[in-house]
Amino acid sequence: MDSNPTHATTRPPSPATSPSEPPADPRAVRRTAWAGLIGTALEQYDFVIYGTASALIFSDLFFPNASPSVGILASFSTYAVGFAARPLGGLFFSRYGDRLGRKWVLVATLLMMGGSTLAIGLLPTYNEVGLLAPILLLICRMGQGFGAGAEQSGGATLLTETAATGRRGRLSSLVMTGAALGTALGAVAWILAQRLPDDALMSWGWRLIFGSSLIVTVIAMILRRKLNESPVFTELKEQQERPASPVKEVFQHGRKPMLLVLFMNFGISTQSYTYQVFMASYLVSSVGVDKDFIPQVLLIGALCGGLAAICFGTLSDRLGRRPVYSTIAAALVLLPAPTFIALNTGSHVAITVAIIIGFILACHGSVGVQMSYFPELFGKRYRYAGVTLGREFSSVIGGGVAPLICSALVTAFSGSWIPVAIYMTVVTAVSLVAARMAPETLDRDLNTVADGTDPVNP
Repeated sequence: MDSNPTHATTRPPSPATSPSEPPADPRAVRRTAWAGLIGTALEQYDFVIYGTASALIFSDLFFPNASPSVGILASFSTYAVGFAARPLGGLFFSRYGDRLGRKWVLVATLLMMGGSTLAIGLLPTYNEVGLLAPILLLICRMGQGFGAGAEQSGGATLLTETAATGRRGRLSSLVMTGAALGTALGAVAWILAQRLPDDALMSWGWRLIFGSSLIVTVIAMILRRKLNESPVFTELKEQQERPASPVKEVFQHGRKPMLLVLFMNFGISTQSYTYQVFMASYLVSSVGVDKDFIPQVLLIGALCGGLAAICFGTLSDRLGRRPVYSTIAAALVLLPAPTFIALNTGSHVAITVAIIIGFILACHGSVGVQMSYFPELFGKRYRYAGVTLGREFSSVIGGGVAPLICSALVTAFSGSWIPVAIYMTVVTAVSLVAARMAPETLDRDLNTVADGTDPVNP
């Protein structure tokens, strides 16, 4: 795989665990865990409040002259643009995560996300400035996505490199517990906002929701400023092995693990954002569920998903990353049809159970395993860049366009859910195949330059 002889000579004879990793500092581990959790909570809070607003009110605020179905499609299009900006942010910040450090990037992405979300709450609506309103919304959404482009990957890399061997799965899964917390906070914000009269919600209530991200941003910034760099990056810096161009090295030497990450995340990301965003609008527009019920069921799903992330991350420390991830992916291949059957009953109990299972498996459980699995696939020189590029490019073709594609399928097939279920099943089958092709990485030495996909020399 390596055509560069200079790069190849730096590789150790085996990517297996070695005693070269420095021991984990318990205080640094705790500080890193909290910083990763809160930062990812902000990212997910931003995306959840935007996704919920897209499903419930943005079509009226920013696309009022369109029909209801076209308005939702337009609203989800701006949602997808945020995902389109994520690889651009990933490309930009990946250059610095492996050169200047994980901490620097996590502080920068935090400010970008928080500032963009606050700006959305200050935007004029279509009735106030016409076409300028959706254009400004698009720009702010791109800022959100650009900042989020290296957030989860950065948190996962920092936590995985900081955790003690044997505990990486559990500790790194806290990134997705933070995501669940952000979803829960977003749901609570919408539950409270929907208690307002409709005119108050549509005038200033939604603005208050987006403005509230400032609180989470300040808390996360305080925590992140006190972060230590990961032991792996510290050693890279001391040995003057930091790459001049991490992204270039990924494409030269780390294509195989990057493509594995891309395809392993493709179907999972699609299902995750289908559950979190599309199903909210589907339940309201197609099933006829009351809008007030949507944030409540998202809250319950998020709480269960956050617990599942820790459980699956811990389980991967015991059984291995590959079998746990493959099992979840296999379950998700079978899940879409039963989910839509449950949703279309209109029963609050059936809907809640279906959403909970989706959150446990697709939204948080599987991604909880990714948080340690994906960093372990890469060598130390371009780990941040490799994880970021693989995850963010797959997020564009997966979760970013999933609500838009699902809405278009429902519209094109006269309200039928069957094409959506087929779409979800097929893309997740791609992730299952990729997971079966990936190597086991449990407890690899993260200080090695070798990728987890490199052959192990005897």
